[in-house]
Amino acid sequence: MAEKKISILYKLVKGAVRLAYPKTEVVGAEKLPEGPAVVVGNHSQLHGPIACELYFPGKHATWCAGEMMALREVPDYAYRDFWSEKPRLQRPFFRLASYLIAPLAVLIFNNADCIGVYRDRRVISTFRQTAEALKEGRRVIIFPEKAEEGEGFLCAFQEGFVDCVRAFRRQTGKEAAFVPLYVAPKLRRLCLGDPVYFDPAAPIAEERKRICREMSAGILALARALPEHTVVPYRNVPKRDYPSSRKGLTP
Repeated sequence: MAEKKISILYKLVKGAVRLAYPKTEVVGAEKLPEGPAVVVGNHSQLHGPIACELYFPGKHATWCAGEMMALREVPDYAYRDFWSEKPRLQRPFFRLASYLIAPLAVLIFNNADCIGVYRDRRVISTFRQTAEALKEGRRVIIFPEKAEEGEGFLCAFQEGFVDCVRAFRRQTGKEAAFVPLYVAPKLRRLCLGDPVYFDPAAPIAEERKRICREMSAGILALARALPEHTVVPYRNVPKRDYPSSRKGLTP
C-alpha cells in the first residue's frame, strides 16, 4: 500500500495533544503475538483512541466510525455518540460543539492511522483495509462497545468485528489473534491480556459470541487485577456516575 501523505497541520495537532495528554504506560506488551493481531479494547470515551494513537507499541491502525471522516456526517454522529446523554440544559452547547469540531475531526481521522467502519455496503472497504493492515504487520485496534448494557462496567460489544479475522484468514490462510486491551485513563495505563484465536471450524454466529465474551472477560480481568479505581465508561455520562473497576463483582 502506498504511503499516504500526512498533513503538516495534523502533525502539529498531534504534537500538541502529546504535550497535553498524560504519558501512558503500556503493560503486558510481551503478550502481543509476533503474527497478525486484532486488539480489542474498552472505548473509554476519547481516551482509548487518543492513548493508543500516541502510545500503543509498534505499527498499528485503529478502527473509527466512518462518519467521523466525512465533514457533513460528523455533527450528527458526534452529538449522538458523545453527548446525547449530557444533562438536558447542557445539550444545546454540545450540539453547537458537534458542528465546531467537524473540521478538526476530519483532519484528525483522515490523517491518523485509521480505518473507517461502516454499517452498509462500504463495510467491504473496512474489511479490505483491515486485511491490508494485518498483511503489512500492523496491529489493528478496535473499540467495539455500543450503547447497550454489558458485563460489569463494559457496554455490550458489536459482534461484527470478529468477521475481519475470518475474512483475513480466507484471503491469506493465516491465523490472527484477538488480544484484550484495558484502557485505564485514571491510572495512565494501557494493559494487554492473553491472545485468543478464531476457530474456523465453529459456526460463525457462535464464534462471534465466544470471541466477544472472551474479550469482555479479558478486559474486566485486566481492570480488576489493578488497584480499585474509577473507570471512564463508553457512555459520556456525568462524572459522578462513572463506575468503579469492581462493578459487577459478586461479594
